[in-house]
Amino acid sequence: MLILLPILLLILTALTLVILRLARPTFKYSWLIASGGAILALIAVFLWQLRLPQTLALPAWQLQAFFFYSPTWLADSVSWPYALSLTALALAIILTSVVRAKVNPMAWAGMFMLTALGLLAVTAENPLTLVLAWTALDLMELVSMLLSVESEEQSEGVVVAFAARLAGTGLVIWASILSVTSGTWLSFSNVPARAGIYFLLASGLRLGVLPLHLPYRHENTLRRGFGSSLRLVSAASSLVLLARIPASAVNTSLTPYLLTLAALAALYAGWMWLRASDELTGRPYWLLGMASLAVAASLRANPTGSIAWGVALLLGGGYLFLNSARQRSLIWLSLFALWGLTALPFSLTASGWSMHSTYSGGAQISALFWILFLPAQALLLAGYFRHSSNVGETSLESQPPWVKVIYPLGLLLLPLSQVLLGLWGWEGARQVGVWWAALTALALGAGLAWLSTKVLTRLTSSDATSRWGDVLRLNWLYRGAWGMYRSLGQVSQVITSTLEGDGGVIWSFIILLLALSLLIPGIR
Repeated sequence: MLILLPILLLILTALTLVILRLARPTFKYSWLIASGGAILALIAVFLWQLRLPQTLALPAWQLQAFFFYSPTWLADSVSWPYALSLTALALAIILTSVVRAKVNPMAWAGMFMLTALGLLAVTAENPLTLVLAWTALDLMELVSMLLSVESEEQSEGVVVAFAARLAGTGLVIWASILSVTSGTWLSFSNVPARAGIYFLLASGLRLGVLPLHLPYRHENTLRRGFGSSLRLVSAASSLVLLARIPASAVNTSLTPYLLTLAALAALYAGWMWLRASDELTGRPYWLLGMASLAVAASLRANPTGSIAWGVALLLGGGYLFLNSARQRSLIWLSLFALWGLTALPFSLTASGWSMHSTYSGGAQISALFWILFLPAQALLLAGYFRHSSNVGETSLESQPPWVKVIYPLGLLLLPLSQVLLGLWGWEGARQVGVWWAALTALALGAGLAWLSTKVLTRLTSSDATSRWGDVLRLNWLYRGAWGMYRSLGQVSQVITSTLEGDGGVIWSFIILLLALSLLIPGIR
């Protein structure tokens, strides 16, 4: 029951906020209710540590065509770091919202529902439970995005994102079908090697890494609070699948090619993240870059490393995206958050560059791996430092005294969670890692951060760079794909109008005769 306790608390808080908003629109204590619910949910996640692992299963279902089990949730060393990160992020969103003038309890309720669905996804013990959570998250994201977009191009991007995630869900269902046909009940505690590659591709497809694609190339009105929660919770629900993939599933001939694709995605995302005008504009590239590092760790049979990069994506990105009111006296918070991304010993990501001892492909691709991925991490670190050093949307100095206390506490919660996870609570805690790789990436990142302050302003303002940016963002590929889609749509409209016109009956008889001419010889 402890597994569902934080989920129930989040849902109850969301329903309370909605009811109060509808019944008493002028209610003044919505923030206190929201913060109280978030604190209780975070405490409930800490209570999981009293007994790990633990499972909770619902009564048996009758969907035995594809699944031979009921929805089941598992709290273990894989799900606990993600659950802690999601609940800490929810609390940080509420605490940092005090600097934003507009109070929106309905947005907080939506954020709590997203977090609850995210917890259901990261604790899923079998594919059926994960598919149900994914479907609910995808539908919620689809509705939220379609209600907020302002142009037809952005609507197409929302549909593309939804289709890509559905394709990833389909791969998990296909893996379940293959497992059933071989007489094996597929669960995340016992994943056969043949299903692991489908899980990897499903997660990579939903994250935009394998293959490289950016469904949301332009940010919209969903900004700091609900928008950040929507992006990060959706990413966490897909990242957790990487940690469930067995080492034997990635020791294949495809591994070097998949690693190369992940490296190209990481380099591209890191460069675009560094060049972005602000952290919210570059948010899709942050998600893509950090997710690429998580996919690379999984490809190197390092599930602990994939968790480290995935949790760093949530906590590090959450801190930066919520940090809207800045002042020089709080710059140490940004450096504190940056430390968790460096992969230095005993940091959150210390296990990020480790490699499983049974991974036989490491010797052949080790040199290429470091050449590609260390600069990618350096670009992400440099971009993080650059964006955290920029001027914020508002100034904290003009806020009331109580805001000056609560807002920094909300920001501090996320770096503190990084430190906690670096030292306690899961298999990636208290690790030294590959210290020389961390120092190399940190040195490269410091150099890139210094160069960005000197030349990046001139670089981003030139027309030539703008043209190169179109190439790097793969706009030409997206335009070509949508052009083919629209051409097929026009052909379909021509066929439809022809069949519905005056000659439609004649064409129908002709098609019927052709079909009969093909079937009759077979019948004879």
